Amino acid sequence: MEKMFLFGALLGAVGGALVVANSYKARALVKKSQEDLLARVDEMMDERLAAQEKQEKGKKS
Repeated sequence: MEKMFLFGALLGAVGGALVVANSYKARALVKKSQEDLLARVDEMMDERLAAQEKQEKGKKS
């Protein structure tokens, strides 16, 4: 059962990679999604750093 699941997941990944490699629209969608994800991660990291700085200033006071 696990082997079939892994085989299906691998087959789906290969199929998806082929679709993206051969389709400009799909490739553009993937790039846009990656950029959006990176922007969100950057925002989250900035918020965490700001929260840590506030916390450190509060402890020093």
